[in-house]
Parts: sequence; C-alpha cells; structure tokens
Amino acid sequence: MAATVSIIIGSESDLELAKKCGEVLNSLSIDFSINIFSAHRTPDLLHNHLEESDKGGTKIYVAIAGLAAHLAGAIAAKTVKPVIGVPAGGESLGGLDSLLSTVQMPKGVPVATVAIGSTGATNAGFLAAQILSLSSNEIADALNSIREKNKNAVLEVNKKFSEN
Repeated sequence: MAATVSIIIGSESDLELAKKCGEVLNSLSIDFSINIFSAHRTPDLLHNHLEESDKGGTKIYVAIAGLAAHLAGAIAAKTVKPVIGVPAGGESLGGLDSLLSTVQMPKGVPVATVAIGSTGATNAGFLAAQILSLSSNEIADALNSIREKNKNAVLEVNKKFSEN
C-alpha cells in the first residue's frame, strides 16, 4: 500500500522543505512518504514511482523543486491526482524562477502552487490535508481545531495590546 501523500523532491537539497510538509501531515496523522526523483536525471524512476503509487492508493502528490522546477509538471503529466507544487528558494533568483516554472502549466494539466520555500512547504501539507478533508470528517475536525487555536492565539495577543 502506497502512502496517502507522496512528497517528491528533486534533490537531497530540498529535504528540509519536505520535512516541513511532513511535519504538518504527521501532526494530522496522515501517512506520507518522501522520495527523491529528478524530472531530468531519473525520469524513468519517477514514472515508475507514479505508476506504483497511483495503483497503491496515493491520493495527492507534493512536488518540491528548485532551479528549473519541472518536477511538479512532470508529475502532473502522468497522473490525474492532485499535484501541489512547492517552489524551492534558489540562489540566483531567490526562487522566482522555480515559482514561474511551477505555476505556468498548460491548460488541462494543473499544478496547485504554494509560496516559495518553507512557508510553501508547510502550506502544501495543509492544502493536502484540506483536500483529504473532503472525505474525512476526522481530518476536517483536526484542521478546524488548528484554525481555532490560531484564532485564539491572535485574540490573546490582541487582548494584551488592548490592556495597555
């Protein structure tokens, strides 16, 4: 049985971002795997992983890549399951090149793209959970609880300021 969410990174340098996404999924008891496949250096291995994962029950793919950032598009071209793209920050253009490569997809082959870097990786975990919440009240309830805690934290800060 394949993981519910397959996090795929283009190289080991993206591992910290994959862990950020995994932390969110883990906190919501959503099983996931982290795999390294390059859209350019190991395309056959990537395609094999997608075939096996699709057959095994994977529901969502998260693709984290920098530089050319074709990974999300390569995944979206081979599956009809949701693909969430996380542009990794880059050295020369600060991740803008990755963002544009991830978000600019042809009609009919969408990639849901989140912010560049760590925030995007965290939000990819939340977006995957929100998609899964469509068929899981347990995940929906957990997400609502997180939102409530976040709201209360803001209210507490607001309260401190209004007392002064």
